[in-house]
Amino acid sequence: MTRQLWWTILFTVLLMVGVAIAQSQNQPDQKPPASSSQVPQPKPEAPISEKTREQQEKETQKERPQRILGVVPQFTVTDIKNARPLKPSQKFGLFARSAFDPVQFAIVGVQAGISQATNSFSAYGQGAEGFGKRYGAAFADQASSGFWGTFVYPSLLKQDPRYFRLGEGSFSKRTSYAVSRVFVTHADQGGKPFNFSGIMGALTAGGISNAYYPSQDRGVGLTFSRTGIALGYTMAGYVFNEFWPDIHNKFFKNKQ
Repeated sequence: MTRQLWWTILFTVLLMVGVAIAQSQNQPDQKPPASSSQVPQPKPEAPISEKTREQQEKETQKERPQRILGVVPQFTVTDIKNARPLKPSQKFGLFARSAFDPVQFAIVGVQAGISQATNSFSAYGQGAEGFGKRYGAAFADQASSGFWGTFVYPSLLKQDPRYFRLGEGSFSKRTSYAVSRVFVTHADQGGKPFNFSGIMGALTAGGISNAYYPSQDRGVGLTFSRTGIALGYTMAGYVFNEFWPDIHNKFFKNKQ
């Protein structure tokens, strides 16, 4: 059995475990049935005002999936400063939607093509077989990183995997804010704790990649190197996500 097949089996098992975690954490606590004398009377629901409905609709609009120029997914970005925390099942859905979006397959193909052109991971060889191995490795990298950094650790540590766009202030303030989000995140219960989810997600994905990279591209040093590169890409992505609305309004809005 090839190493790539072992990785496929392992990742499938991890996905099944993740679904089980999401379902178990979303199940309501079981309470013993109350006696007839203790059954609480249902309280009438308070009417929702028109202002509240409009506010909820605006929040829903902002929370809908975003795409750069209507193409590249930007699902893990929100403009809502105090967005409602995500349930574990929603975090899993966020991971799955981002990892398996059709555009993502094309992006991975570009990455594999560049890797083949520069002969990275030379043990994979060239030709269709070499491209297939590089494609599988690149896809496994991004899927594993999202699985651990968007779903597993955020669910266990109760942290929010989304990027909360600042959207105001000077260029330097917004840039430093975006960079700092690699190390600071939102807690589900409020507060700004250290981003253990993102750091550990990148480190875990880097460690797992030793299962499918060529033997000369494995090891502790290379694991930390890949982790650092992944965090660097994340940092650059956060800066881009922060300023994308400004770029869009300046160069594309009038043309559309």
